[in-house]
Amino acid sequence: MADLPIPTVGDDEVLVEVCASGLNLLDSKIKSGEFKLLLPYKLPLIPGHDAAGRITQVGKNVKRFKVGDEVYARAADFRIGTFAEYISIHEKDVALKPNNTTMEEAASVPLVALTAWQALIEVAGLKKGQKVFIQAGSGGVGTIAIQLAKYLGAKVATTASEKSFEMLKSIGADVLIDYKKEDFETILKDYDVVLNSQDTKTLEKSLRILKPGGKAISISGPPTPDFARTAKAAWFVRQVIALLSLGIRKKAKKLGVDYSFLFMRADGKQLQEITELIERGTIRPVVDKIFPFSQTDEALKYVESGHAKGKVVIRVK
Repeated sequence: MADLPIPTVGDDEVLVEVCASGLNLLDSKIKSGEFKLLLPYKLPLIPGHDAAGRITQVGKNVKRFKVGDEVYARAADFRIGTFAEYISIHEKDVALKPNNTTMEEAASVPLVALTAWQALIEVAGLKKGQKVFIQAGSGGVGTIAIQLAKYLGAKVATTASEKSFEMLKSIGADVLIDYKKEDFETILKDYDVVLNSQDTKTLEKSLRILKPGGKAISISGPPTPDFARTAKAAWFVRQVIALLSLGIRKKAKKLGVDYSFLFMRADGKQLQEITELIERGTIRPVVDKIFPFSQTDEALKYVESGHAKGKVVIRVK
């Protein structure tokens, strides 16, 4: 813990007094240095990507928000820092908080919901009647992705431990596979889309359950040359990334399926559409545990344990 000045507010930014912040595996990977190639942060660094709170100041060019608005956001890369009492965020990355959620519930949503939205809607173009396999359904991304896929009219298969089955049925999962006892590759066949969040071995198996022309979208890697170009990575980084994903890209091509890596981005407009789905009851946040701000390290260790069912949140104020 440290005392720092309240952030200065840019002309296009809003100052948010943080009430709660959601924790993500990305926070852990940045802490450990695992994402140095993709996100070369410099220290000292305040971590944290998700926040819900109240606006206390607006920049002179801000049009969409006013002081007192209750908002939530996924702070943009290189502008993170939600594990703090205040953060200044560009207005384009902010959305009004759903009026039927607590601050803690709202803080659990942005990163995982935007990940699900960008994977299933933008990349996959998921349509009614299609079949999608969402790995680790009881995790933060999984719980939102299942609900979004059902809203889009898809049939959803997922993996989890048996003790999570009841919760997953309640949010719309159609096919439940106990990863401790069953092999999804022997159960699933001819799927249109896979949302991969696990290791390379699981990703390789996932390619084999897709129908020809199907899409595998991974949020856990390996990153692809297309991603590196979009991210404007340095030449050396592009070469490393190309090598990292060469094997999986070759296997996908041989099977006649598409492989892509998704590193989600902040997007307030998409988040506002997610707000509407939450307010209609189409999507509901799933929060496992809420920790006090003083126990942020313990909360992050719990996220790293892989035992969370839904999201882990810290209550800042």
